[in-house]
Amino acid sequence: MPSNSNPFRAAIDQLERVGKLLNIDPSTIERLKHPRREIIVSVPIRMDNGEIKVFTGYRIQHCHARGPFKGGIRYHPKVDQEEVKALAMWMTWKCAVVDLPYGGAKGGVAVDAKKLSKGELERLTRRYTAMLLDDIGPYKDVPAPDMYTDAQTMAWIMDTYSQFKGHLVPEVVTGKPIELGGSEGRREATGRGAAICAREAAKQLGMNMKGLTVAVQGFGNVGQWAAKILEEMGCKIIALSDSTCGIYDPKGFDVRAVMEHKEKTGKLRGFAHGEEITNEELLQLDCDILVPAAMENAITESNAHNIKAKIICEGANGPSTPKAREILYNEGVHVIPDILANAGGVTVSYFEWLQNLHREHWSESVVNQKLENYLVKAYHDVVKTAEEYRVDLATGAYVLGIKRVVDAQESLGLFP
Repeated sequence: MPSNSNPFRAAIDQLERVGKLLNIDPSTIERLKHPRREIIVSVPIRMDNGEIKVFTGYRIQHCHARGPFKGGIRYHPKVDQEEVKALAMWMTWKCAVVDLPYGGAKGGVAVDAKKLSKGELERLTRRYTAMLLDDIGPYKDVPAPDMYTDAQTMAWIMDTYSQFKGHLVPEVVTGKPIELGGSEGRREATGRGAAICAREAAKQLGMNMKGLTVAVQGFGNVGQWAAKILEEMGCKIIALSDSTCGIYDPKGFDVRAVMEHKEKTGKLRGFAHGEEITNEELLQLDCDILVPAAMENAITESNAHNIKAKIICEGANGPSTPKAREILYNEGVHVIPDILANAGGVTVSYFEWLQNLHREHWSESVVNQKLENYLVKAYHDVVKTAEEYRVDLATGAYVLGIKRVVDAQESLGLFP
């Protein structure tokens, strides 16, 4: 199977390339190829009509050399073991790039969440949590929301875990509702982090943010807030898209108005202003900053040559294939890789965990300033690493993250 069709094979390929570049002992790389624990559970639930259905759930814990496992839980019909393993490995590198004291994990249930009622989703979540009770915990593995899970999902996990422990344990998950110990600024964090990285890239390239044109593919949580915050930084948002269509207006959109339309109708189609375009046309627009914040593999070797953006800020996980990144790098496009560009979410999750452990609640301004500090440092750490090894930013990010994990693992040694 080609590596680009198997995400875990692609993750292994990245690890092996960095291992050779850094001349890391092959036995060290071999250890990192294998997740520490792979958990597969059958999750039976009673449906609203009385029927019992069984879903398959996963939790992959990759490496905990730098701290507790951290990673989201997604509900999607295409969730499988290989995908979750790859995402867990990438989370290890992502946490290390931003210098968070976490290792990587990921979880998921193979289910079409859109076809379940709220009651069925709650029963699924509580059953899945109960089956992972011995494998998660504040100092062991701290889940968070991901695709088709949200703050409500995290509240159910927190309550289920707490019921078994006999006392409230808000620090067992992050991404919770504010009233249950969630952090200010968490909802916007991933999009804000992407905007901060795009701003730092523009500075590096000598570009003034005021008036820079931006196209955002994917108008979900990440895309919406990246667009809104880039607009606040002075950029002009000329194109947006979701699964239904794209919209384009060279004069720029009022992002808040588009967000309100999306919230009201559930889709971009039908927005009063702009011309309708396809997602593929959006990627190839003449713009300064392109934010692919939808699904993986949006930019491939078949369309990379047609990209006209000067900066690509990867809001989604894996929106560019390795071959596409190579093409873009050779053509002078500044690609900010996903493990840096979308690390704002896990960074504020870390802040939430700290607040919960200390039973504190920080203001939004404190959270945003801390996020700014972490992401700006991480961006420049990646740039410095890329320059040192004479590689593109994506490779620089993997070199930085993997080196930090390897250093920690080698310092710990091998027990027994």
